Amino acid sequence: MKKKVLILSGGISKERLISLDTGLQVAKELKKNGYNVKISEPDNNLAKNIKIFKPCVVFNALHGQFGEDGYVQTILERFKVPYTHSGVIASSIAMDKEISKKIFIKNKIKTPKFIIYSYDISKLNLIKKIQKKLKFPVVVKPINEGSSVNVFICNKSNILKIINFLKNYKKVMIEEYIGGREIQVAIMGNKKLGAIELKPKRKFYDYKAKYNTNSKTKHIIPVDLKSKHLKKVMGMALNAHKKIGCKGVTRSDFKFFKDKFYLLELNTQPGMTKLSLVPEIAAFKGITFIKLIEWIINDATKKR
Repeated sequence: MKKKVLILSGGISKERLISLDTGLQVAKELKKNGYNVKISEPDNNLAKNIKIFKPCVVFNALHGQFGEDGYVQTILERFKVPYTHSGVIASSIAMDKEISKKIFIKNKIKTPKFIIYSYDISKLNLIKKIQKKLKFPVVVKPINEGSSVNVFICNKSNILKIINFLKNYKKVMIEEYIGGREIQVAIMGNKKLGAIELKPKRKFYDYKAKYNTNSKTKHIIPVDLKSKHLKKVMGMALNAHKKIGCKGVTRSDFKFFKDKFYLLELNTQPGMTKLSLVPEIAAFKGITFIKLIEWIINDATKKR
């Protein structure tokens, strides 16, 4: 019998359904290949499930808050059980768009300009500040959500309405809007796995474009880029992966505009669904879904 794998999926974030899908598809593939698998929610039964099931490794299929922001990683560290993907600090940094952007900037990794809006500050001077520092249109998003949840492209006419809509967040990021092409790069360990281009029918690669099977987003692989450009964007992704201190597989989201790449964000726990990009990039490189999962599991058992 192969390893016992406890799969963490579900959770309480806005990405719960995506996480459940990832968990089910990973579990199905592992069971088909002889693994002893159990799926668990990250709830009060987690400690009991770990104690009774005694997994060799936890496959963290959670997405969003409490799943990929260092929170559940801290809990798993307490149980001294190996778990997939990045550790506590790297997960926390990557999930916080403000902190991760500051690391990109410090390491000369090009990223869109931004300002942070806190809800304890008056909205009166916000438009003037945007016009001075960023110019419209801008992208407005929470600093700690994934999968483009609650991300909006805003103009002067609707910015305050969107800011008000997002008032349950303590603060939001207002970012320079970059047009151009959507390029995603996967890193596997410390190696450049590959890249894929997305052409969404929608205005940008938002939540619906990512997870709605009817979104008609076009996936282009291999990416039609000059070799020097492909080398550049792959190098930027690997550099960001290393500077944040990531482990396992990550996916970095870029915009390519006027011969320049802009890193939007880095995802420490990319999805493993039928529409997910990392498995698609891996398949193009000759790595089957089960081989990808097994690599992630084996990587998790190495010393952090």
